[in-house]
Amino acid sequence: MTERIPSPGASRAATAAGQDDRPPPPRLAYDRHTWKEIAHLLANLPASLLGFTYVVTMLSTGFGLTVTVVGFPLLAVGLMGARQLGRLERARARALLGVRVDEPSRLRLRGGGGFQRLWMQLKDPVGWRTVLYEFIRLPWGVLTFSVTMASLFVLWPVLPFIARGLTNADRAMVRGLLSPSDELERRIAELESDRGVVVDTAAADLRRIERDLHDGAQARLVNLAMGLGLAKEKVLEDPEAAASMVSEAHGEVKLALQELRDLARGIHPAVLTDRGLDAALSSIASRCTAPVKVTVDLADRPAAAIEGIAYFTVSELLQNISKHSGAKSASVDVWRTDDRLLIQVWDDGRGGARLDRGTGMKGLADRLDAVDGLFVLESPEGGPTTVTAELPWRDRSGAPG
Repeated sequence: MTERIPSPGASRAATAAGQDDRPPPPRLAYDRHTWKEIAHLLANLPASLLGFTYVVTMLSTGFGLTVTVVGFPLLAVGLMGARQLGRLERARARALLGVRVDEPSRLRLRGGGGFQRLWMQLKDPVGWRTVLYEFIRLPWGVLTFSVTMASLFVLWPVLPFIARGLTNADRAMVRGLLSPSDELERRIAELESDRGVVVDTAAADLRRIERDLHDGAQARLVNLAMGLGLAKEKVLEDPEAAASMVSEAHGEVKLALQELRDLARGIHPAVLTDRGLDAALSSIASRCTAPVKVTVDLADRPAAAIEGIAYFTVSELLQNISKHSGAKSASVDVWRTDDRLLIQVWDDGRGGARLDRGTGMKGLADRLDAVDGLFVLESPEGGPTTVTAELPWRDRSGAPG
């Protein structure tokens, strides 16, 4: 089983590698391409009437009600509907004109509050370009319908050439207004959405730290203070009991210190800051239930943030091996290729790991995706399991490597 978080632009590259969508040159004879083009031109009028009516109604109602609390949500819903109109127009152009363009990315609204999601919907460039497309299509639909109908009875011999010229304009409009945004716009939208994932993850980590402090070290220190208070009262009247209490308190201090060290290691281990990934990964590998061979082949160190993500990714994967895999051996390999940091964690356990089974894999994939990373899981039933993670390198100053 292989589950992959795709890199940006993968679908576009796949489409670009597809078939050429240019029809053959027009001829005096009527072939299937000519009849499809004629059908498209005749359908322009009803399609443009439907689209124009929708966007005018949507805009007038939404903007008219912006003085109330429902205006902007209505506009947001209207833009989502405009996206669907664009999808239908791309399907029509694909079926009748052979125009093959990518479907725009879905508007990703995860993370953030309700107002932030509403704002992302209101500034959706795909929806607004579809609105513009439907506005300019009404006069064009009237023109193409009229010319095609007249040509069917008057200019029959040259209609294939007329149809080709008119539909070439249609093709240009579909490619220009209904194609996906350029790559920069697409990446900006993805990064805005991914920022919500980072914020949610940081908030969850803070809640975990607060819970660990409250339930662990804080409670133990409170007991320690109470114990020392009782020992202080008994120092003179019962020295032996006081000494016993102090001894217990000493044990509590050791446990509290250990809990605080574990908590600090979970936030950011000192060994990672001081000695880098090689030493830090060797340290967590020594706590895995299966023997782990660690190989780190790095001439220098990536940015601190990337180093931290790499460390916690391997840490969680090794915890999964200890808890779920039943593995007898495992390995961790880290290396650099161009401007990417690559991590591969392998184990010979029972396999069957998936992103949707609550083993933390989905969270890891989301974290890597939020920093323009890649997460690939290969885990057939019966094993072995191989996880490959890829991160942008970025040097210690934060610039690309």
